[in-house]
Amino acid sequence: MSTSLSVKSICLGVTGGVAAYKAAHLASRLTQKGIEVHVALTKAGSNFIGSPTFLALTGNPVTESVFEGVRAPYGGHIELASRCDLLAIVPATADFLASAAHGKADCIASATYLAFQGPVYIAPAMNSAMWSHPATQRNVQTLKQDGTHLLEPDNGWLSCRQTGTGRLKDIDDILEILIQAANS
Repeated sequence: MSTSLSVKSICLGVTGGVAAYKAAHLASRLTQKGIEVHVALTKAGSNFIGSPTFLALTGNPVTESVFEGVRAPYGGHIELASRCDLLAIVPATADFLASAAHGKADCIASATYLAFQGPVYIAPAMNSAMWSHPATQRNVQTLKQDGTHLLEPDNGWLSCRQTGTGRLKDIDDILEILIQAANS
């Protein structure tokens, strides 16, 4: 991780929710702002959007496994954690929140989260019943206590054809928060 106060490189963890397509837009916008973006795409995330999209938008190879990267056998997660100044998980599923809150390294995003030493921003997206479930809220509280910056989901139309809280925070709002972090 860089010792500079200005963020020059963001690791964007993309987990397996339908909102993963919005992460591509975020990656593009961050890149256009001059921030180097390295994507950690989970297997579940790749069910919604592919690594070629992120490669095209960022110009950087996508890491999909802890067994990838030039620093192998140390792992792709260690490489990403040491290369990037900021970690943003967009979108973060209930599964990711549970893994991160309980210290499980069961995917590239959660393993990178555990190895990362800098500021972490997590933007959850899921069905409103899943978001409001006591287990999810306990995990959210644990992550907040651990010092992560939680970008609370919005209320609105969800992919399950319901309206409620659980919609990914607006990409423009996430972009503004990350750009502000990059300039602090």
